[in-house]
Amino acid sequence: MTLYLNLAEFISSRIEQGLYGPGERLPSVRTLSHEHGVSLTTVQQAYRVLECSGLAIPRPKSGYFVPANRRIAPLPQMGRPILRPVDISQWDMVQELMRFDENADIVQLGCGMPDITAPTLKPLLTAMARISRRSDNASLQYNRIQGVLALREQIARLSIDSGCRLNPADIVVTSGCQEALSTAIRAICSPGDIVAIASPSYHGMMQILKAADLKALEIPTDPVTGINLEALEMAMEQWPIKVIQLTANCNNPLGYIMPDERKLKLIRMAQRFDVPIIEDDIYGDLSHRYPRPRSLKSFDEDNRVLLCSSFSKTVAPGLRVGWIAPGRYLPQVLHMKYIGSGATATQPQLAVAEFIAKGNYLLHLRRMRKQYKRNGDLMSEWVNRYFPAGTRVSQPQGGFTLWVELPDEFDIYTLNQLLEAQDIQVANGNMFSAAGKYRNCIRLNFANAPTRKVEMAVLKVGQTISQLKQLEANGGQARQDGPTV
Repeated sequence: MTLYLNLAEFISSRIEQGLYGPGERLPSVRTLSHEHGVSLTTVQQAYRVLECSGLAIPRPKSGYFVPANRRIAPLPQMGRPILRPVDISQWDMVQELMRFDENADIVQLGCGMPDITAPTLKPLLTAMARISRRSDNASLQYNRIQGVLALREQIARLSIDSGCRLNPADIVVTSGCQEALSTAIRAICSPGDIVAIASPSYHGMMQILKAADLKALEIPTDPVTGINLEALEMAMEQWPIKVIQLTANCNNPLGYIMPDERKLKLIRMAQRFDVPIIEDDIYGDLSHRYPRPRSLKSFDEDNRVLLCSSFSKTVAPGLRVGWIAPGRYLPQVLHMKYIGSGATATQPQLAVAEFIAKGNYLLHLRRMRKQYKRNGDLMSEWVNRYFPAGTRVSQPQGGFTLWVELPDEFDIYTLNQLLEAQDIQVANGNMFSAAGKYRNCIRLNFANAPTRKVEMAVLKVGQTISQLKQLEANGGQARQDGPTV
């Protein structure tokens, strides 16, 4: 990325974080030139980018300012989960989310799907077609339980970007990240064990814990810096925690990237209590900035981190190609993989390996990072514009999900009924909590093109929320056909 774009992103992030509020003067061209060691022309180009995106306006002889009418919603509050182990529920809500995925008429604002229409995926489709035509039928054979060697070699090469030094022998290919996480849990835990998780957390992980008859101990999480390490330390002193599970980079649903110093502190804490960490890094390659952030695994000195990821969010979920680098737990993970699903399908592994080896994966990532950053900025703007006062919105640093916190005591179930009648789907916040918290929160997806239809859906969500707030204030009942737009 060029210098002026890097500088524009830096100033943009400061504005998004509220360090420069509406109407405030931004640093002068000379100040930025001196602080960042770039030319005056570079700073001027950066400000032109911000001006085009509506984040800065010039005033003659006064410099650049944040637009005075720019409305910036505050960040979501740090969660206040129940500070004791609990059984997991919310399976019915997850099923409902998956049911909507099958309906093409629904505007799907809640599902965790990437954009699979990008032209940069064409080489992958070509590779799959070519592999299927091979006369030796190699793609129809079982491959080794650990996965196709060519793919594991490419994954090991890519891991350098996250600060890791993995060998192909360290990696086990799985059927998506979901199997990687499930295999990691089953390799370590026994029924009744306690797993410490960030809160809110990925709903799929919740259901893995439920299926394994485990208890979740939810740890409060900051929307910018991640899991509260002080609360985690207190929990580990009080409870016999078997494993820590979290997503440190481009978190789902909050979107934060945990600072490196806190990652290192977490690793040191896990060493002190002798507890393993299961790291979900599925969105790590979709950081809005390059180079991508370091993984927790990159700080791991004694192989206690089980690093899980996949190509479901970066490339396409239908491939079902994920992987795990389980460190010291490799023998147990291999056994769980064997008794669980056996070898992963060969053809998609070969295709993904070729896609990476020819440089197409990195080209695709470059495009998607920019697209998701633009889409996320626009989705945030729509939420700020159309949702009622009191709404709080996350500031994702990667990935393609937005966490929206509505006013307290909001009726999320009635909202769902009204939105369903309008062919709109959002993800309920209580799916992201073991105890069913966050009933006043929703998760929105901004992966696909921000069309007028999507904007109108966001508008309808905001208007429906406002309608419900008014009805609740008056003690009335909501209309099932929703508001008029």
